Amino acid sequence: MPISAVLALLYFFLLHEPPEATRLDELTSEETTEQAPPAETDATPPTSVMIDVKGAVQQEGLYELPAGSRINDAIEAAGGFLPEADSRSINLAVIVLDESSVYVPKQGEENLAPTAAAPVGSAEPGLINVNSATEDELTELPGIGPAKAAAIVAHRTDNGPFKSIEQLMDVTGIGEKSFEQLKELVRIR
Repeated sequence: MPISAVLALLYFFLLHEPPEATRLDELTSEETTEQAPPAETDATPPTSVMIDVKGAVQQEGLYELPAGSRINDAIEAAGGFLPEADSRSINLAVIVLDESSVYVPKQGEENLAPTAAAPVGSAEPGLINVNSATEDELTELPGIGPAKAAAIVAHRTDNGPFKSIEQLMDVTGIGEKSFEQLKELVRIR
C-alpha cells in the first residue's frame, strides 16, 4: 500500500468520527436533556388527616390536622371543651386516624358514641393498641412503668405483632395478675 493511501486513511480516521459513535453521542445527549420526570407514586404517606369533631366542644365540624395528631389536637382545633364537657372520659393522647370522629360527651351523659379516634367500624375505640403504641403511651396503662413498656415494645419487635391480648403474658414482667388489670384497656388492632 502506498504511503499516500496510508496517510489518506489516517487523515480520514483522525478528522472524521465514525457515524455510529456520533449517533450514540447524540442519543446520550438527547436522553440527558429530554428525560421524563420521575413518575409520582401513591406510596407517600399522607401528610394530613381529616377528623370529625362532635359533642361538647366550642365548634363542631370537620378538621384537617397534620398526620400523627392526637385527640387533644383535634379538640383544640375545635376551640376546646365546653364547660359541661366530660373531658375525663377521653384519652387525649390517642393518635387520630384519617376519616375518624371524636365525640366529647357532656358530664352525666351516657357515652354511647365512641370517644376515641377510631376508624368507622372499629369495635374497640379508645383502647391502647399494644401493636402500635409507643413506650410513653404504654406507661399510661395501670401497672406498666418504663421497664415493662420497653419490654412490650422489645417483645413485639423481636417476635412480631401480638396476635391476641393474652400474648402480653409472654412479656417478661407481665403475669396473670398484671394481665387482669390490662385486658379491658388494650387491643391488638
